[in-house]
Amino acid sequence: MTAAASVRVRRVTTTRDGGFSRAPYDSFNLGDHVGDDPEAVRRNRIRLAEGIGLAPERLVWMEQVHGRNVEIVDGPRAEPVPVTDALVTTVPGLALVVLTADCVPILLSDDEAGVIAAVHAGRVGARIGIVPRVIEAMVSVGAHPERIGAFLGPAASGRQYEVPAAMRDDVEAHLPGSATTTAKGTPGLDLRAGVRRQLEEAGVAGVAVDPRCTIEDARLFSHRRGAPTGRIAGVVWMESEASSE
Repeated sequence: MTAAASVRVRRVTTTRDGGFSRAPYDSFNLGDHVGDDPEAVRRNRIRLAEGIGLAPERLVWMEQVHGRNVEIVDGPRAEPVPVTDALVTTVPGLALVVLTADCVPILLSDDEAGVIAAVHAGRVGARIGIVPRVIEAMVSVGAHPERIGAFLGPAASGRQYEVPAAMRDDVEAHLPGSATTTAKGTPGLDLRAGVRRQLEEAGVAGVAVDPRCTIEDARLFSHRRGAPTGRIAGVVWMESEASSE
């Protein structure tokens, strides 16, 4: 009998409860770019790390810019990865973090290959192709699309995400399946629906969706509902575990 390395993928989505930030960032704001007290954000990030059982330096953050840059990381980073909207790693015990307040957080994994990714997919990034880019990056380090599972976290829902008709039509042309009509009967976008369709068309094995709408749910941060505001986090990491064969 020999020990074989295997991993267990873990995913976490935070809410705005349980932190140190004061209004309007109350209280578990994890964004360091929204005007909150830096010390409160630092303490919140430490609490997040403690909550998932990792040292704070094992969490990798991004300087999200609504683009389609993807970074493959192989160890901790002292600063947020610059100008990046997706992170990929094969390193167990390294947590990838995506921050959102209406955009779609995507957590991906090929558990068999030991490849994970965290993606920030807002209207602009989703429209210009961040999702195909990150699938390509995962494949480059050993993942297979048909083994990848995806989790789409809380985001602005098609019921509430109101946009001009021209913008809806433009996004639909680049991200089919995202056009919708809001609860008010106005043009809207359901980015999670468009992203889900894009993932499935790429051959991704399964897509799970958190149904919560950030605009509707007061326990979540929403830029559209009330800016300035904080950011929730989606986190994905791999835990090493021993198995025998």
